[in-house]
Amino acid sequence: MSARDIAIAITIAVALLVLLSMFLAWRRRQRRDSAIVAPLGVPEHAEVLARREVLYVSTTKHDQPLERLAISPLAYRARGEVAVTDRGVALCLDGAPTVFLASSRLADVDRATVTIDRVVEPGGLVRISWRPDDDTTVDSYLRVVDGDPRALISDLQRLVPAAPDSGATS
Repeated sequence: MSARDIAIAITIAVALLVLLSMFLAWRRRQRRDSAIVAPLGVPEHAEVLARREVLYVSTTKHDQPLERLAISPLAYRARGEVAVTDRGVALCLDGAPTVFLASSRLADVDRATVTIDRVVEPGGLVRISWRPDDDTTVDSYLRVVDGDPRALISDLQRLVPAAPDSGATS
């Protein structure tokens, strides 16, 4: 066996080890995030107010844009459509069941520039902060395919419930 053959064998072994490590890390992340559930299906009689073609980028821990969550079916990037309804927002992603974020679960909608695997022009992403349960808030990032995201952000912000008045005065 020549030195070249040994070098090739070592390179292949290292590549396989790296791929195996990546696979195991992703499986561990999926197990870690399995308690977080994305709500599926659109409620009956929801009236569609607006539709926009989007690229779904990621869902992350709230205010931690570099900490991806592996929430099924939001674990992977996808093309799709956002449908703004009178009851919430539907994420209709190619090859995945429709995720419906009811208005009562929306926490905030704004612009973002950075998330895991994606950096765009300032304010080029739409960040939807939502609560899968009463104790958890996550951020989902979308990129509007055609044009400025202002109209979509405006439509989505109308769905976010007003913050409860704490009664405090300053």
